[in-house]
Amino acid sequence: MSPLPITPIAHATMHEHVYKRLCDLLLDGSIAPGQMVTINGLAESFGVSAMPIREALKRLTAANALTVVSGRTIGVPNLDADRIRDMRRVRLLLEPAAARWAAERIDDAFITDLAEALSELEKAAADMDRARFVRSNHRFHFTIYRHANSETALSAIEMLWLRVGPSFHLLRKENQYRYSNMMHQAAFEAFKLGDADAAAKAIQNDIEDGMDSLLALL
Repeated sequence: MSPLPITPIAHATMHEHVYKRLCDLLLDGSIAPGQMVTINGLAESFGVSAMPIREALKRLTAANALTVVSGRTIGVPNLDADRIRDMRRVRLLLEPAAARWAAERIDDAFITDLAEALSELEKAAADMDRARFVRSNHRFHFTIYRHANSETALSAIEMLWLRVGPSFHLLRKENQYRYSNMMHQAAFEAFKLGDADAAAKAIQNDIEDGMDSLLALL
């Protein structure tokens, strides 16, 4: 099993730090479908005791983001067609709306951050670097969703991505990367123009293609 890209963390507010770090690993695809982790392995990597790891994993399994495989071994649960369709439906409600809100409060820093994320996506697609594409895809989308300035929407979107994000590793065909980046580019251009409708539509198209591609893999 390849090592996770993690470093030890400080002991202050340990439970929340561990939970947030595990969420980040799921959200950016660092823990992929089929990859197993253990309480002891995570505790050693983070430099903490088993207790905060156990508590964080309990929260993530309750949210259906992780599942107990056997004993102390944890993995990403497989998605079935019904779950994908359900998440597709809810994502299409929340994420285009967040894109619309973000487009209503454009500033230079946001455009710069989004341009950097788009550049990373284009390089990852050119190199067919799946892990980098998944991480950059997460960065691009959440640059938008954080800028929407809605903690409620952001929390709900993060929970959806905790469940579906790791499965983005399964989308590895060149045409999938190319189409996704066409939608990312369209969203970026819309944000530069302050066109909320076009930004929301580009995010909608990206979600529909990605989730339909996951369905096609079942």
